[in-house]
Amino acid sequence: MLAMIKSMALQGLDGYILSVQVDVSAGIPCFNIVGLPGTSVKEAKERVKTAIKNSNYYLNSKKIIVNLAPANTRKNGSMFDLPIAVGILMANGYVKNADVRQILKDTVFIGELSLKGTVEKVNGILPIAIEAKKLGIKRIVIPAKNAKEASIVKGIEILPVSDLEEVMMFMNGEIITYNIEEKIENFEPNYDIDFSEVKGQENVKRALEIAAAGGHNILLIGPPGSGKTMLAKRIQTILPDITFEEALEITKIHSISGLTSEEQPFIKTRPFRNPHHTISGISLIGGGRNPKPGEISLAHFGALFLDELTEFNKNTIEVLRGPLEDRKVTINRIDISVTYPANFILIASMNPCPCGFYNSKIKECTCTPEQIKRYIGKISGPILDRIDMHVEVNSVPYDELKGTNKIETSEQVRKRVNKARKIQTNRYSEEKIFSNSELTPKLSEKYCKLIEENAKLMQEAFNKLNLSARAYNKIIKIARTIADLDGKENIEKNHLAEAIQYRTLDRKYWGK
Repeated sequence: MLAMIKSMALQGLDGYILSVQVDVSAGIPCFNIVGLPGTSVKEAKERVKTAIKNSNYYLNSKKIIVNLAPANTRKNGSMFDLPIAVGILMANGYVKNADVRQILKDTVFIGELSLKGTVEKVNGILPIAIEAKKLGIKRIVIPAKNAKEASIVKGIEILPVSDLEEVMMFMNGEIITYNIEEKIENFEPNYDIDFSEVKGQENVKRALEIAAAGGHNILLIGPPGSGKTMLAKRIQTILPDITFEEALEITKIHSISGLTSEEQPFIKTRPFRNPHHTISGISLIGGGRNPKPGEISLAHFGALFLDELTEFNKNTIEVLRGPLEDRKVTINRIDISVTYPANFILIASMNPCPCGFYNSKIKECTCTPEQIKRYIGKISGPILDRIDMHVEVNSVPYDELKGTNKIETSEQVRKRVNKARKIQTNRYSEEKIFSNSELTPKLSEKYCKLIEENAKLMQEAFNKLNLSARAYNKIIKIARTIADLDGKENIEKNHLAEAIQYRTLDRKYWGK
């Protein structure tokens, strides 16, 4: 007897319908799965057989062939256990419901089976539910532990099941699907850290505010103990408020990576990722035999902080070249190609030399010119060129540390950032971009026009600092962000002058 059950598979963030075709017939007893199954799918044979037995269903010794169609794409993961088991039981005559074939036309089954027959949580339920709705599926049968996550998607019926017995009750018409109301509210960010905890460093705070407002990448350079890490970690507290659409896309990526939970099925704050310098290139940009999102995708719509940039493997840093420009990463394998979004703000910090005190006002540098050159050489020109702002972080004087002046809170700064982002969102409503950092050269000409006086200033800076074309465009975009923070429609001379100063370290540290 032949049974056909629908399931779904993911390719990156995109999903497609998978047909699980099960044929049970007379012949030499065997159980084979075909259709390019990965190792985890091949292992489903033992899990499914044992789960069926321990759920008190008896299988005659017959020939069982399972085909996963389309057969030309590789399938990985344990989420196909449930549809395979349902197909086998249906083909063995355990489903008596006359209307079952009509029900199965609009239903997909997702779930991993334990040997006991319980249906276990799987990764990627949110993107699966979203894609199922797009493809016209009316209902999904999923593990009970994934119910809250799937219920974020409205307009599709959900049946959360705990074990194989509950699934068979549904197949025989004994229980029906229902919708869980998972309310998504309280998007107000709540952080344990705040900008007001940082004394001094007003110039760096200003730079971080500009970076957050326009989505610009930023590099902090300074001696040990100057507060680079403390400042960088607090940028997450001034990032613009997250929208529901952004939160949904962030959650999809975290769901695939298994970073959502039953207690927290929905990500409500912008991500802040801080990987250790020993991270590999694959872990940073994503990949593996079955490609998964890397840190840059987990930082999507948020910030990626690379502390002590020169300690990272040079080849690891170089893989950021493409994603920093394209805001996405494509991972190619022999039988699969997936694309993950990677629209993040890069924040990096580093010492100016091995001892950390080159150009310091409080301690003399003990490094030789050759040591400094070799140290700085760990960061290539193309990577530095892709970082919009280079900011020097000096040690804080004692008077500022002991000062009692009132310091702005993150909430106060975030209000200005939100206002600037709203201006950008409205300005680029027809361009499919959301921040100044996303402006292409063509769009920069349209939205970042310079009057003659400003054009002369820009020309002088370009020649004096020996800037690249990419650096020129970044200065213009930073100036546009500063103007937005100032509430000005046009870029003025003071906006451009401030933007230029965020590239002057090109010459100071890299000998331009």
